[in-house]
Amino acid sequence: MNIEQARFNMIEQQIRPWDVLDLNVLDLLARVRREDFVPPAYQALAFVDAEVPLGHGQVMLAPKVEARLLQEAQVQRHERVLEVGAGSGFMTALLAHRAQSVIALERIGALAAMATANLRRGGVLNASVRDMDGQAGLPGDGPFDVIMLSGSVAEVPQALLDQLKIGGRLLTIVGQEPVMRAVRITRLSATALQSQDLFDTVAPRLAGFGEPTRFHF
Repeated sequence: MNIEQARFNMIEQQIRPWDVLDLNVLDLLARVRREDFVPPAYQALAFVDAEVPLGHGQVMLAPKVEARLLQEAQVQRHERVLEVGAGSGFMTALLAHRAQSVIALERIGALAAMATANLRRGGVLNASVRDMDGQAGLPGDGPFDVIMLSGSVAEVPQALLDQLKIGGRLLTIVGQEPVMRAVRITRLSATALQSQDLFDTVAPRLAGFGEPTRFHF
């Protein structure tokens, strides 16, 4: 396989047609080596329009979904980012190239170790991965300019919304199969949030983010 041709095709045939037109995002996807974050057993899927299994029920999201979420987050160089669900570290690396710093939380120890190793090997110095559950975020380190949930949730925990700065954005995929939607929630003030639907998609649940609590009688 000609890797650079495959990368070019991924960008031009999958990502651009999905309304990812930010040249900075497209340039980043051309430079950050996605294949280095794909488990060896799935290298053939590195540039395919599909999710890549990471084990433990978790996946790398399809390239076009990652790219669109990154574009919609509008990360700026001075901003601090919290990512929930580091996976293999690819989204962590993309965010780190745009932000001042990134803290990624990953509750599955083997994936936290994989992401840490991948980031180190890729020379990403302004991102760290913590082996811990992400539902409560990191209140001691917040508030954050951007919070990225790299997978789907049944509902967004209030604890994470509480850690958004004014002007901060939270990106995630919300809903139940077969209907899920990527959303961007922006904090307008200390008490006001604005939610915007971005696009329809389906993604596996983030580890630990189950269904909403329901009472049975």
